[in-house]
Amino acid sequence: MKSKQSRFPGLAVSGLIGAAAVAQAAAAPAEITINGDRIFPESITSAPDSSLIFGSIGQHAIYRAKPGSATADVWIAPNTEGISSVFGVLADPKSNTLWACTGTPAFGPPQPGAPPPAPSKLYAFDLKTGAHKAHYELPTQGAFCNDIAVDAAGNAYATDTNNMEVVRLKKGGQQLEVWAGNGGFGPKGGVLDGISVLGTRVLVNTLGTSKLFSVPIGADGKSGTVTEVKLDKPISRPDGMRSFGKDKLLIIEGGNGGKLSKIALSENSGKVETLKEGYPDGPVAVTVVGTTAYVVEAQLAAMRGGPDAKTNPFHATSVEVGKP
Repeated sequence: MKSKQSRFPGLAVSGLIGAAAVAQAAAAPAEITINGDRIFPESITSAPDSSLIFGSIGQHAIYRAKPGSATADVWIAPNTEGISSVFGVLADPKSNTLWACTGTPAFGPPQPGAPPPAPSKLYAFDLKTGAHKAHYELPTQGAFCNDIAVDAAGNAYATDTNNMEVVRLKKGGQQLEVWAGNGGFGPKGGVLDGISVLGTRVLVNTLGTSKLFSVPIGADGKSGTVTEVKLDKPISRPDGMRSFGKDKLLIIEGGNGGKLSKIALSENSGKVETLKEGYPDGPVAVTVVGTTAYVVEAQLAAMRGGPDAKTNPFHATSVEVGKP
């Protein structure tokens, strides 16, 4: 009796092709190069199709690496709908939205005679096409939109670094509102930075004071009491972070040569585990595709060094992190 494969050769061939396609898709690139000069990428996010998206401080643009590609190119053109330097980016598949924080870099005092900085805004783009959907000014004077997270109900949260506040855009809302702060994260200058949502709480970190905070989301949507998360060992200059499973965070540490760390949370305490260290160009953000994390380095020291400062190719590198 002939085997099923010999009787139906097409099925066998199509099965092999399908298996090969799955294997190819699973082989995530070890490194993603962002094409261009003086990009200074400050954030990275990933879409459900495994594409990677980067915000650019230097080029006022958003870059995208197609699924499986080892290079990223301009996707949302410079200055589209008035975007300036792009900081945090976040893919929100449920609403088909790419959120992006834009504004003027708060690195040092303004130059004499320079025009006033553009107001910092939270932008919403179509996640599939990159088309502009809306944008929203932050509510507090002197605001600086840094990074974004979204809760299960579809509300968007962003860190206002300068004012040490978390602002919120209610699902379907038309303007941002101050959601948490009022000194709870420390005085101005603490550099409120990375943000994530785990279950019914918002987690934020402060780059300047190297702390992690937890804020409950009440049943009415209002913020609860801000509490510092007690860690079993210090973190150094935390920056971008992403939720990882139900009770963990992946977090970038910019100090001590740069690290990717994992924090396992239990109520308001956390256990820190270093996953990789040694990022000479300054790590700023992380995202996860499957079981692979990508860490992007911004080279902000070169940006501060002026237009003649030497830069290396801008890239994100992979780290296998497994399942949460």
